[in-house]
Amino acid sequence: MLEKFLKMKQNNEKIVMVTCYDATMAKIMSNSNVDMFLVGDSVGMTKLGYENTLSVTMDDMIHHTKATARGTNKDKVVVVADMPYKSYEDNPKLAAENAKKLIDAGADMVKLEGGLEIIDSIKAIINEGIEIVGHLGLMPQSIEKMGGYKVQCRDEQSQKKLLEDSLLLQKAGVSMIVFEGIPEAIAKTVTEKLDIPTIGIGAGRYCDGQVLVSDDLLGMFTDFTPKFVKKYANLAQVIQEATAQYSKEVKEGKFPQEVNTYK
Repeated sequence: MLEKFLKMKQNNEKIVMVTCYDATMAKIMSNSNVDMFLVGDSVGMTKLGYENTLSVTMDDMIHHTKATARGTNKDKVVVVADMPYKSYEDNPKLAAENAKKLIDAGADMVKLEGGLEIIDSIKAIINEGIEIVGHLGLMPQSIEKMGGYKVQCRDEQSQKKLLEDSLLLQKAGVSMIVFEGIPEAIAKTVTEKLDIPTIGIGAGRYCDGQVLVSDDLLGMFTDFTPKFVKKYANLAQVIQEATAQYSKEVKEGKFPQEVNTYK
């Protein structure tokens, strides 16, 4: 996978990543010219009803990774699976074991949040021959430490750490890095200093690729809309209207009709 995406970076060809959590959506979006599916721990908020990602378990991630992988056209799309909170941070051996579980579930790569503080876990996973996507900037699994979903890396010290962590991850063998919720200028600076690709989400125009949560871009997640999201559809309204019409026709005896019945 790394060689493919390195070539895309070198050729200034943008990398397209989108979250995916099930086989149905994987089948549909596999034909949409995307490069990567992220089975994100955002599943906790978009599908499982949690307030944030911290309650998502390894069992949750394995379940949704299997479902996504079954529906993915692997000739076209690479599947990346998030490692959930407390599955890798403090125990490199456990990190490697959990990463292997996600690969066995159908992921091609795994994604971890953090830099220097998790470098031992990153090395343990890479030593197992598993490719890693890093994640720096706003890290949803650390929102309690960060004080919520706030833009990161606004000061010189945190921008220096972003660069240091990015170079450290690259040196360790990470294949690419997601930058979330950081100013465009620092994302551009670090992207230009790295040989590996960067994927932005709320990180501006100059990353080597972009990722969005599918429920955001499709207009299905309605609790809140971050500034960096562009809605390409309003499926929440479409689904509500279609379901309301179905309900109306059933209650009025208009569905099913003869065409919908067996002889």
